Amino acid sequence: MSGSRPQWSRGDRVGTAAKLMVGWVALLWLLEVIDTATGHALDDHGIVPRVPSELADVLPAAFLHFGFAHVAANSVPLLVLGFLAALGGIRRFLAVCALIVVADGLGVWLVSPADSNTAGASGLIFGLFGFLLVSGFVERRPLGVVVGVLIAAVWGGSILAGLAPTQSGVSWQGHLIGLVAGVTAAFLFRRAPEHRHLPA
Repeated sequence: MSGSRPQWSRGDRVGTAAKLMVGWVALLWLLEVIDTATGHALDDHGIVPRVPSELADVLPAAFLHFGFAHVAANSVPLLVLGFLAALGGIRRFLAVCALIVVADGLGVWLVSPADSNTAGASGLIFGLFGFLLVSGFVERRPLGVVVGVLIAAVWGGSILAGLAPTQSGVSWQGHLIGLVAGVTAAFLFRRAPEHRHLPA
């Protein structure tokens, strides 16, 4: 009689991760449709720095965007990076996202320019990039290392460009804080090494 817990198949993980991220991205588009239909009323839930009441918008801001072009630019990287991160386990993925969103939102609230209003999923995207980039090395998992190298090759240039303080109208502070939060999450939520179960 085996005392081990049932394990999800690879197909289960892929299917669940895909459904979660398609639903997540669909929610972002739905919110932008609502925002447009209401005369951009939801834009007020972006983060205005160092205003105490704006702390309530730390979480909502990560799901809101300033126009369809904004949400379109974030959709593909969020879908792909979120899917790859969610393959490691949904509960861990949600914990990683929560840490990134909260740390990024609080960081933006603290250090962004006083006259700014920041919203969008890009802080989370930069965080997931950082998480995937280093988690394979932290956990010493060859597949994770390969994934990190591949996403660095595909998105590394865009990430570096998004960190440049010279870009007008872009929250490079939010990008940088999100990236640091994602790297931190890779250490805080690292998985234990896998052990093979051999019959006696």
